[in-house]
Amino acid sequence: MPEARLETRRRKRLLIVGGGMAALRLMEELVEHCPGRYDIVLAGKEPRAPYNRVLLSSLLAGDAEPADIELKPPSWLAGRGVEMMTGVEVAGLRPAQQQAVLANGTALPYDRLVIATGSKALRLPVPGHDLPGVLAFRDVDDVDRMQQAAPDACAVVIGGGLLGVEAACGLAKRGLTVTLIHLMARLMERQLDARAAALLKTAVESKGVAVVLEAQTSAIEGDGRAERVVLKDGRSFSADLVVMAAGIRPETSLAEDAGISVGRGIKVDDKLETSWPGIHALGECAEHRGQLYGVVEPLYEQAKVLAQHLAGAPARYEGSMTAASLKVSGVPVFSMGDFEGHGAESILLEDEGAASYRKLVIRDNCLAGVVLFGDTADALWYRDLVRNGTPIAPLRPTLPFGKALAQAA
Repeated sequence: MPEARLETRRRKRLLIVGGGMAALRLMEELVEHCPGRYDIVLAGKEPRAPYNRVLLSSLLAGDAEPADIELKPPSWLAGRGVEMMTGVEVAGLRPAQQQAVLANGTALPYDRLVIATGSKALRLPVPGHDLPGVLAFRDVDDVDRMQQAAPDACAVVIGGGLLGVEAACGLAKRGLTVTLIHLMARLMERQLDARAAALLKTAVESKGVAVVLEAQTSAIEGDGRAERVVLKDGRSFSADLVVMAAGIRPETSLAEDAGISVGRGIKVDDKLETSWPGIHALGECAEHRGQLYGVVEPLYEQAKVLAQHLAGAPARYEGSMTAASLKVSGVPVFSMGDFEGHGAESILLEDEGAASYRKLVIRDNCLAGVVLFGDTADALWYRDLVRNGTPIAPLRPTLPFGKALAQAA
């Protein structure tokens, strides 16, 4: 018994600030790589255990139930020695004292600290942005508020990136009259070339969404709550509900206030360690080699590396090649790498009748980028070709037609 108590005292206390998908994946990796090495405490601002944010659009559309977005039940965490603190806000850090301070003044000691505070939704600084009825699309509470809108209500979604498209299609499926306003000349311009974006626009419009491009919001107006969105050119759109999906910003205030180096995000090295030894950051709040990541896969790759490092194993994070995948109301889209392909060779394959399109960008005899619309069955195969830098000369005749034909040739 004395030996057991001594072993308990030797465990280091690992505090994770943030209750998102990156934080949970880190705990899963720690359980695998060094079970029992740390007493883990997770402090999350949301009043619930980490959940699958990727499925929020499905939850909004009614294609998923609240239970479907649960990642791990609280019993899983408790059974692995994780103390889960939900609904608590960490208001400050004292790195020199190795303490995090809650909003109620309680100090949480730690030996190692991981900041996984994610990001917050951008709210356009236009008049009326804070009126009742103006929402973001970041968490379950946002979805709950959207679902409370009357089925015959008018909604305006501001932002035509991935989140904006998902929000617009989800609301339309619930029966609302939806207008999607986007500043740029095409939807998802950071992930899709012009042709795929045009096909996406047609598909989104077929779901009952009115798409307005090259449209700059100048104000949200209403008598005590949102009633209309006004554009810079004078046009206006009725809006009982306004959803801002115009981007995200890393949540860096805790680190910045504590004197930890911050750029666009919390700066980390290849060990995911910040400028303060013993304090790490990962996920959407972290900036690695000048790069921020807002999709799930790089966050999981970071969690794996950090867990190995915390377990005492040599591990380095060298960045991620991101991919974008979208499937809303039966509209599958995938893109990765150099999808524009300026100065490179491109292979294009399109079936207008089936609304199917694929673009493969070839550079230096390797697949450098890919865009798939309508048929994404071969997405993972193309992804691996891009990531591995596989020479594609032997596959060239069959490459546009997918894995099955290429491997049969």
